[in-house]
Amino acid sequence: MSVKILADSACDLPLSFFEENDVTLIPLKVHLNGEEYDDLLTIDSKNIYDAIREGKVPKTSQASPLLFEEIFTNMAKNKEDGIYIAFSSALSGTYSTAVMVLDQVKEAYPDFNLTIIDSKCASLGHGLVVLNAAKEAKEQLSKDEIVSNAKFNCEHMEHLFTVNDLEYLAKGGRVSKASAFLGGLLNIKPLLNVEDGKLVPIEKHRGRKKLFKRIIDIMRERGVALDRQMVAISHGDDEATALEVKEMIQKEFGVEHFYISPIGSAVGSHAGAGTIAIFFLNKLKG
Repeated sequence: MSVKILADSACDLPLSFFEENDVTLIPLKVHLNGEEYDDLLTIDSKNIYDAIREGKVPKTSQASPLLFEEIFTNMAKNKEDGIYIAFSSALSGTYSTAVMVLDQVKEAYPDFNLTIIDSKCASLGHGLVVLNAAKEAKEQLSKDEIVSNAKFNCEHMEHLFTVNDLEYLAKGGRVSKASAFLGGLLNIKPLLNVEDGKLVPIEKHRGRKKLFKRIIDIMRERGVALDRQMVAISHGDDEATALEVKEMIQKEFGVEHFYISPIGSAVGSHAGAGTIAIFFLNKLKG
């Protein structure tokens, strides 16, 4: 029997991916104009970016505990083995909720074989881990092998990203409001990464041209065999810039395989329009 893969919407893979690969979607909640939506299912990221440009402030919340209970109970009844790859626990309470609900379900179904992985990743960094796990599940790899590979990929996933306006991260408590104000005045563009699941600013640059050149330098420092792995680029409703960055990476490292996708509603609510993020591994297994 194949292993069931589950992932939440913060992995920023499109709905078509979940449908075509039989991956169970756990949607995070998005709140806009007094309404609550299920990320990917009942709201599109374009709605979020349009709202942000109009000065609105969307909010997000973790996935529904009742949905977890329903999905886990059905899997347990059907004796399905599963792996749930969750959004970083440092950025959402979804992982903790899933662990709590799993404990409750296992009281009734002690043999239920579900592994929950705290990816400590975000956006397509999380997405690349899910993509690989879904591929391995289709290839009928054992659950232990898929879990081992997923944990390795989570541990070695690099995130490099910049936001167009620090204000959105400040509103979400990710950077100080003073930094956001000064950044806007001086055209300062932050370069951030994810460390132990947390969002960490690492550098600031004036203007995007210098910033993208620095991203290439860091990819050279941290990446390994970039021409033999898939590099992912997610964007906040700015496909033109994502394609420009793709060309830079392709020219510099000879990368052949890219995955480019918009940043979804849940992550985009905090990152804002114009965000560009690049994801790659700093180590290959084997």
